Amino acid sequence: MAVQSEAVMAIRVQRWPQRLTVVTLLCLSVVILYMDRVNISVVAPVLMKELGWDPALMGTVLSAFFVGYFLTQIPGGWLSDRWGTKGILGGAVTWWSIVTMLTPFATITSTMLAVRIALGLGEGMSPPCLYTTMARWVPASERSRVGAVLASGMYIGLAIAFPTAVWIMTSFSWPWVFYIFGALGLVWSVAWYVLMTNNPEDHPRISSEELSYILQGQKATPQAQAIPWSRILHEPAFWALLSAHFCTNWTWYTFLTWLPVYLVQARGFSLQEMGIYAMFPYLAMLVFGNGSAWIADGMIQRGTSTTFVRKFWQTMAFGGAALFLYLLSLTASPALAVMHITLGLGFLACFSPGMGINHLDIGPKYAGALVGMTNTAATIPGILAPVITGFIVQYTGDWNMVFYVAIGVMLVGAVIFDLFATGEKRFE
Repeated sequence: MAVQSEAVMAIRVQRWPQRLTVVTLLCLSVVILYMDRVNISVVAPVLMKELGWDPALMGTVLSAFFVGYFLTQIPGGWLSDRWGTKGILGGAVTWWSIVTMLTPFATITSTMLAVRIALGLGEGMSPPCLYTTMARWVPASERSRVGAVLASGMYIGLAIAFPTAVWIMTSFSWPWVFYIFGALGLVWSVAWYVLMTNNPEDHPRISSEELSYILQGQKATPQAQAIPWSRILHEPAFWALLSAHFCTNWTWYTFLTWLPVYLVQARGFSLQEMGIYAMFPYLAMLVFGNGSAWIADGMIQRGTSTTFVRKFWQTMAFGGAALFLYLLSLTASPALAVMHITLGLGFLACFSPGMGINHLDIGPKYAGALVGMTNTAATIPGILAPVITGFIVQYTGDWNMVFYVAIGVMLVGAVIFDLFATGEKRFE
C-alpha cells in the first residue's frame, strides 16, 4: 500500500505523465475518425440536390461505409492484440485520411460507394486498437474515465464537423471539406509514430513510478498469442455485451447518418441553422458520457459491484434515449424536436460506463479481439439502419416509424444486458 501511495504521489508531481500523451493521441484519433466519417452526412443535403439522389440512394451511400467497417473489426482486434497498435493504428489513420481526400473525385455512384467502403476498411481498425491500447496503458481504476474521454472524441469530432463543414462548404465548396479533414489525419499519424510505443514498458520517457502505477502491482497485460474463440462464444456475458453494443449502435448510427437531412427536410432548418443545432446532441453526449463515467468510477471505488454499475448505466442509456425518442415523435415544434434529440442522445452516451467499458471487465487480455467481435456485430446496424431509414422516409414519409424501430431495438437490448451481463473477469 505504501509503495502504491508513493507511486501516486510521484504521478501527481510529474507535469505530464506519458499515459496521458497516449490517451490524448487516442482521443484526437477518434475526433478525426468521426470528422472523416460524418463529413458526407453534413454535405448530404447538397449532394442530394446536386447529384439528384433520392433518400433511398443516399441511404445506400451512407451505409456503404459500414460494409468496409464490418470487414476489418475482427482482423483489427487480432492484429492489435498480437502486434500492438503503433503500426496498426498509425497505418489505418494514414489510409483513411488519404481515402477521405480522394472522395471528391468519386463523381459517380459506383465510385462513391467504393470510396466509402475503402474508408470503412481503414476506420474499422480503430476500435479494437483503442481498447488494446487502454488495456496496456491505462490502470484499471481509470478505465471508465478514459473510456469516456475516448468516447468524447466522437462527440467533439461531430460538434466540430457540423459547423466547420458547413462553413467550408459555404465559403469554398464541398470538396474542400474532404481535403481539409483528410489532411488532419496525416498530421496526426506523424505525431503517433514519433510519440507512441506499443507497451508502457518500452517507452523511453516513462518514469518507473508511473509504470508501477499503471501496472498497479499486477503483471502487464500480455500480448495475446492465441484467442480463445470457443470460450468466448460460449460465454453468456459476451453475448449480452454484443447485444447491447448492437442495440446501442442502431440508434447511434440512425442519427449519425441522417440527423442533418432530418433537421433540414423534416424540421425546416436552413443549412446554416442545421450546422449549429446538429452540434447540440453531441455536446450533450460529451457531458452525459463523461459525467456518468466519473460517477461510475466513484461507485466502484466506494464498493458497489462492477456488475451493478455496468447494468445500471446501460439501462439508463437505453431507457432515457427511448423516452426522449418517443417524445420526439409527438412534437410538432422544431425547437422541442432539437431538445428531445439532444436529451435522447445525451442519455444514450451513458453507454460508456455500461457496455462501453465492459470488454475490459470480462477479458482485458483479449480486449482488442472482444471489441472487434462485438463491433463487427454492432456494425450491422450501420449497414441496415441508414438504408432502412432511407426506404421508410422514401416510401412512407413517416420519420416517426424510424424512431419507433429504434425504441424497440433499445428495449430488447436493455432486457438482454440486464439478464446476462457481468462485470467479473471471464477470460484469463
